Amino acid sequence: MKIRNFDHFAATRMRPEVKEAMESFFIDEYGNPQSIHTLGDEPREALGKARNQSAELLNAALNEVIFTGSGSESNNLAIKGTAFARMDKGKHMIVSKIEHFSVLNAIKSLSRLGFEFSEIAVDKYGSVDPGDVKNALRKDTILVSITHASNEIGTIQDIKEISKIVHENSAAYMHVDANTSCGFIETDVKDMGADMLSASPHRFYGPKGTGLFYLKKGIRIMPLIDGGIQEFGRRAGT
Repeated sequence: MKIRNFDHFAATRMRPEVKEAMESFFIDEYGNPQSIHTLGDEPREALGKARNQSAELLNAALNEVIFTGSGSESNNLAIKGTAFARMDKGKHMIVSKIEHFSVLNAIKSLSRLGFEFSEIAVDKYGSVDPGDVKNALRKDTILVSITHASNEIGTIQDIKEISKIVHENSAAYMHVDANTSCGFIETDVKDMGADMLSASPHRFYGPKGTGLFYLKKGIRIMPLIDGGIQEFGRRAGT
């Protein structure tokens, strides 16, 4: 019996050309991209190529693209990284009620450290009213995190308008959870007005165990993993 998968919001089959492009790095080109000897040359070149392709996908600069281990890690980096870096500015964050658990639970875990969060309700179509975001903004709001497209019902939010409201009425960062949308609809970070954006390649025919994180130049976050200087010092690990 042939199985038809209609749940691509959860996972997709890796495309054959992706598998082919990666295979040699599991066996032959196994060096560390950070190595200064020849074994690191091919992996380093491949990593640079992947970063360039990712930057083109998001319309971002190369040094604004950070590789992580998953979309959930990217969301946690945005939320907790902002919280720890900006706690001197405030401890209030805004999300919608239909965010992914990697957003909602990350914020709820911060409440044990004295952070507060407001949950914006959605209408019967799952849409966030930008006006509700404006009304929820406070002087101590440091982050607004809204999903680009719902992973359950597919509603696409007006991120551009929400970002405009956030930036015109506060000093908060705007994080976009594009783990569901990236690779299927346009995710131009400049047009969106995003300060940070999360994406998950395994949802658009890439490998599991990988994540994308966009961090706009000048936006300050605290790394969650201590170690080496990989990913411009934002995310340690080979």
